[in-house]
Amino acid sequence: MARTVYLNEEDCIGCGMCQDICPEVFRLNEDRNVAEVIRPEGGPEDLIDEAIESCPVECIHWKE
Repeated sequence: MARTVYLNEEDCIGCGMCQDICPEVFRLNEDRNVAEVIRPEGGPEDLIDEAIESCPVECIHWKE
């Protein structure tokens, strides 16, 4: 089973860092002021890993 990208929207502060790093997978929902995963099956793993590491509230994870 492949891993997927998970973002806990309750913890997200809407900084937009993940979208800036990997717009193929993340987008900022400006109405709700949180990021959301638009492609849970992933994309460039190196960019997703960078987004995970750059998230100031650590709300992005890989899910097995």
